[in-house]
Amino acid sequence: MNTSTSLSGAFAGFSWPDTELATHALRFTEEREPDFVFRHSVRSYLFAKALADERGLTPGTDYDDELVFLGCVLHDLGLSDEGNGDQRFEVDGADLAARFLLDHGVAKARIATVWDIVALHTSDGIAARKGPDVALAQAGIGADVFGRDKERLPAGFAERVHAAFPRADLAHTMTDLIVEQALANPLKAGPLSFTGQLLRRHLPAGSLPDWYDIIDQNGWGDRPATARTDVVAVDVAVAARTPQELGGLFTRYLDAGDLDGLVSLFEAGAVFADQPESVGEGVAEGEGVAEDEAVGTEAIKERLRSYITRGTQVTFQPRDSHTAGDLALLSSVATVTTPAPDGAPATTTTTTTTEVARRQPDGRWLYAINAPNLAA
Repeated sequence: MNTSTSLSGAFAGFSWPDTELATHALRFTEEREPDFVFRHSVRSYLFAKALADERGLTPGTDYDDELVFLGCVLHDLGLSDEGNGDQRFEVDGADLAARFLLDHGVAKARIATVWDIVALHTSDGIAARKGPDVALAQAGIGADVFGRDKERLPAGFAERVHAAFPRADLAHTMTDLIVEQALANPLKAGPLSFTGQLLRRHLPAGSLPDWYDIIDQNGWGDRPATARTDVVAVDVAVAARTPQELGGLFTRYLDAGDLDGLVSLFEAGAVFADQPESVGEGVAEGEGVAEDEAVGTEAIKERLRSYITRGTQVTFQPRDSHTAGDLALLSSVATVTTPAPDGAPATTTTTTTTEVARRQPDGRWLYAINAPNLAA
């Protein structure tokens, strides 16, 4: 759509603030954003305006129509080439929008409102508390991306909006663009940000730390409430700086009954493929009990809890290891000893293990896959 020649046709039947600044903002955005992002920005305003009407809000009294328009139209400038900097795309876009408005002589207080609209549009629970203009803009953006409150739009309204400004699979195409920016520049995707959440699905498990990884590395020695207090304390800050150190740390934490220490040796999405039904019971050679995988932190924690509960001890004798970049393939001979009930002799099983370890961004090595073969 050519902004200067096609606005009247595209906006036919829709109400919008037909001011010189609004027209300049449309032209500025259209010239910089991909078409599908530009059309999303316009639809966001139209949905925001319709939701305001549905709520009985009056422009000029309950909210500033031009500010809502400017915020919606400019809210994704961070996804343009010009707006793509080293910050979260929302903040990069807010800074570019502010520069545009400053160049057009807009008052600082109005620029601040638009900055908030753009910077906070992905911040649920915050934008809604920043005043009616910021809240309405986020409502319109949320309606277009998530379908939020679309049932409150007038009958047939969304169809007319989409006919004038087609979607082009907006939710997925825009998400792909956000991830593309983040893969090219990790500075844009802090691990706790909205973009970080998207990026995590496109990286190997454990590559981007989550909240628990971050707080566990704060250096203050904080422990979760579930940490055992009836055993000799083990320093959970100790980390494997080589993949070969993982086996020794596993033995150390298990001997101390430190469940959290054991779990800390695994990536968040790791696989622990032992055979829990055989732990403490022994497996005769050749029986070939099927593996039962524990996947993810909670499942692995419960599996390892059974080792501690039964008093199982494990020692490792390294067999072989191969390292390529941030990945390591390990193999060990493990001796698993589990006390038997009623004073019977302990059960000892020789186990061949296969492990894949991965180096984390902070230099630690963690298990990605730990697969003891108790039938070996």
